Amino acid sequence: MQLKVNNMNVLLSGATGFIGSNVLSLDKEHLIKRCIVRADSRYRLSVEQYIIDGIDENTCWANAFEGIDSIIHLAGIAHNKSTSQSDIFKINTLGTLKFAQDAALFGVKRFVFVSTASIYNIENGFSLQTKSKYDAEAGLKKIAAETGLEIVIVRPTLVYGSNAPGNFGSLTKLVKKVPFLPFGLTNNKRDFIAVQNLTDLLLTCAKHPHAAGHTFFASDGQSVSTKTFTNAIAKGLNKSLIQIPIPISLMRLGSKLIGKSAMAEQFIGNSEVDSSNVQEILGWTSPYTMEQAMQSLSETKK
Repeated sequence: MQLKVNNMNVLLSGATGFIGSNVLSLDKEHLIKRCIVRADSRYRLSVEQYIIDGIDENTCWANAFEGIDSIIHLAGIAHNKSTSQSDIFKINTLGTLKFAQDAALFGVKRFVFVSTASIYNIENGFSLQTKSKYDAEAGLKKIAAETGLEIVIVRPTLVYGSNAPGNFGSLTKLVKKVPFLPFGLTNNKRDFIAVQNLTDLLLTCAKHPHAAGHTFFASDGQSVSTKTFTNAIAKGLNKSLIQIPIPISLMRLGSKLIGKSAMAEQFIGNSEVDSSNVQEILGWTSPYTMEQAMQSLSETKK
């Protein structure tokens, strides 16, 4: 199965989400020709829409793949903590596998699956969302072996940018409201990726002839401390920020006493990934520095 690079047509799922909307807006080559949109969506996109009731093991994909060479699959449950375990599995795992299986049957050549970097540490515990992505990855590799569909797995680290949800969104709101944070003594190392950089990487994976069959951890390529990261947020927001020098041991003790150790480690612990194969295989490097990417934060709607 040979991927056609010229005149490529890409189908994008999750187009109305944080990452998907950035993929659409930053697709300078206009590779995205069709987007998957829920029937109850309020959005009207700039490309052709394929309307569905939802993604699960029963989704009908008739006519969705006509003329499509490659798929970027972003749709799924990531930050909704109220969703049941069975629904997460149906959407993130079974829905993904049905999507890929049908795509292969209709002649789509490549399937780019956006997973999560949390998988690298799965032996130390994982969320339901992470486990659902892990199971989807395993199923996709089996589909690739059986059908010849080119699978590319992208595992992003924490994605940051204007209007980002999750931990970054919470940090941004905190920096907006509070002029000080307790990270003056943090010298940890964590990997992040700007949504602009992730968008560029996903579009590269959709078309690059050497991407097939590989798993890529996605990061900016530079590990930074939480102090450096939050200072960059403040600069992007044009806010002053004082970093209070609280000992790390004291922060760990305090978080343990209130039952928030896991949350604290997300800010003061280390979280690095090896993304070197992105450059080695694809010749890809981040087009935006952290400072450049953070400039978009001042444009965030209040």
